[in-house]
Amino acid sequence: MRVDLFDFDLPDERIALRPAEPRDNARLLVVRPGEALQDRIVYELPSLLSEGDVLVFNDTKVIPAQLKGIRRRGEAAAQVEATLHMRVAPDRWQAFMRPGKRIAAGDRIHFGHDGNSCFLGQLDATVIEKGEAGEVLLGFDLSGPFLDEALHAVGHIPLPPYIASKRDDDERDRSDYQTIYAREEGAVAAPTAGLHFTPELFAALDARGVQRHFVTLHVGAGTFLPVKADDTAGHKMHAETGSVSPETAQALDQARARGGRIIAVGTTSLRLLESAARADGTVEPWSGPTDIFITPGYRFRTADMLMTNFHLPRSTLFMLVSAFSGLETMRSAYAHAIANRYRFYSYGDASLLFRAETSDGR
Repeated sequence: MRVDLFDFDLPDERIALRPAEPRDNARLLVVRPGEALQDRIVYELPSLLSEGDVLVFNDTKVIPAQLKGIRRRGEAAAQVEATLHMRVAPDRWQAFMRPGKRIAAGDRIHFGHDGNSCFLGQLDATVIEKGEAGEVLLGFDLSGPFLDEALHAVGHIPLPPYIASKRDDDERDRSDYQTIYAREEGAVAAPTAGLHFTPELFAALDARGVQRHFVTLHVGAGTFLPVKADDTAGHKMHAETGSVSPETAQALDQARARGGRIIAVGTTSLRLLESAARADGTVEPWSGPTDIFITPGYRFRTADMLMTNFHLPRSTLFMLVSAFSGLETMRSAYAHAIANRYRFYSYGDASLLFRAETSDGR
């Protein structure tokens, strides 16, 4: 499909720079294809669900994956930044480097030499390979938990570009940009639909008889990359690693058999469920990388509903929600959200989408 079909104009002031307080006071736009839109609040979510429904959360935990450093090549030095996006070995990460033109295979990068030093200031890496668009493979001198400790000491929370361009990260972001149930370290971007949940909202969902289960997908920085191709067929997704446990797969299949609805909290949860789904819609235990790219015409097999934030124009995520509820439905929903001053993107408001009957995105 033509990528320009997924374009829209978003006023700059609609981009949220901080989350709602409390988190569950964010607005919630309820989108049922073919029906009128509803303006609600996230804390009203239990009233929109039924006993036996199941929420599926992504329990990945964001790491301080934004690194500033100095590239040394002989006597020459240059300041560079790295955003880690996928771990491939105990001491190796795929990363996006800026500016990419200053990087070459064999370069030594010295991170954390700005006063926030760790291990006597030594968090150093070698550029093992250089790919396209600034992507590199970094081999760190530290490995495993020692590398993890160093990243926590010198790294920054990798705020999305549309926030980072307006302000620096701060200590508050270390909690704001993390779900309350985050457990498995490895993400470099938050599963942002989950940021709206509070202990009080969990308690209300429990009282309603709504179950919750967890999957893990380590969100990569590739989620923020623009689609530069003119047609969706020309776009390549970056892989992200994830897993669905046998216990979660069994619980979801049992809930579906009892007539319960499956609600994916976030596009990451939905993409992982679809990666683990069999042809008949049942979910199997699953682990590995996924680069699933969902666009209109895709036939969903798992979730009945999707809770998600508002996404960038021309993004793979807006394509996904358009596949889920229909392109014209989502264009109308986003127009409503913009006109009614909803807050967009990672720290913004949420939507609760019902799956279109045909799931063909039209």
